[in-house]
Amino acid sequence: MATKRSIFEEVGAEQKGAATPAGGGIDARPKGARRGIRLWLLALFLLVATMIAVGGLTRLTDSGLSITEWQPVTGALPPLSAEQWQSEFDKYREIPEYQLQNKGMSLEEFKVIYWWEWGHRQLGRLIGLVWAVGFIGFAVARQIPPGWTGRLLFLGALGGAQGAIGWWMVASGLTGERLDVASYRLAVHLGLAFVILGFLAWYVFLLGRSEAELMTARRGREAKLVSLSTGLMHFTFLQILLGALVAGIDAGRAFPTWPLMNGQFFPADAFYVPDGQGGSLPVWHAFFENPGLVQFVHRMSGYLLLIFCIVVWLRGRKSAYQATQAAFHQVMAMMVVQMVLGIATVLTVAHVHVAITHQIGAVILWVLVLRARHLSQYPVSGSIREGTA
Repeated sequence: MATKRSIFEEVGAEQKGAATPAGGGIDARPKGARRGIRLWLLALFLLVATMIAVGGLTRLTDSGLSITEWQPVTGALPPLSAEQWQSEFDKYREIPEYQLQNKGMSLEEFKVIYWWEWGHRQLGRLIGLVWAVGFIGFAVARQIPPGWTGRLLFLGALGGAQGAIGWWMVASGLTGERLDVASYRLAVHLGLAFVILGFLAWYVFLLGRSEAELMTARRGREAKLVSLSTGLMHFTFLQILLGALVAGIDAGRAFPTWPLMNGQFFPADAFYVPDGQGGSLPVWHAFFENPGLVQFVHRMSGYLLLIFCIVVWLRGRKSAYQATQAAFHQVMAMMVVQMVLGIATVLTVAHVHVAITHQIGAVILWVLVLRARHLSQYPVSGSIREGTA
């Protein structure tokens, strides 16, 4: 039977014995160490971004084939004696890159490229260690938020696959007459690095707000903008893969002119790839091995990507949320910067500093596109005074 109340009793006054209302189901769930895991993933993100830059420098300095064996554990130690250094150098002198391109290289010159590749692999081991220590630590402490264990294990699996693909890539340049690794294997290796970086960035964005905040934000989801930004994300990833094909065969140094390619819109002999016996390989090889055609495709794709980015930006600048608008402004600005860097890379014959800046620009652009997509799906609401929804 309901308790009678005086008409003079304050509405907000507590009643004796009244039960305190429980919070919402989401708020009542265990949260886990969201902030701690976010910081850990952010550290991994920075390490992977650094790894991409170091990998680019390793390619630009032709250092990737200096270590001819895959030793995930024992390879962590570099040569520590003159005998060990000579042994590593002797192994390198057996591969085509030395015999056909670097014959006569001194041991001291070999050490320079060896340290680049050793540092690249060591950084990969460090990333694996940071992931393992972090995951085990949070799991043992039971601080992984509900639904996140699978996601974090998935990151570890991708990292393990990346190590194996890295060796698969290197192995392609150790036999036959190839002077570098196969360009399509390089594209797979770099592409997976950007996939890992993308998942890390997305998880960092998600952990930046509580589950309740994300569910509330999702109600303001701008479906059309999410669709357009998803398309932009895929197109940007494709352009990154095409850039890897360019780097894999040094196509960026083949036609150092712009906007034409050595005076032509379409390069001569674009579909010709010699077979080493006076003939030509099938046409499909040209899309991976002909410098002119590979660079042409990368250029044309870049122009189309810029046009599509403008279309997405025009839609994004009309978003009801200021944070989302700002995110698409940043994407558009970086897209222009990245295109200028690409042109500079061509005109400087892929100078090391310019080329690596172009690659770092790809990392920045990739993350900005992901952030714009995230804010389209989980917009940040502001106050009425700020003019946001």
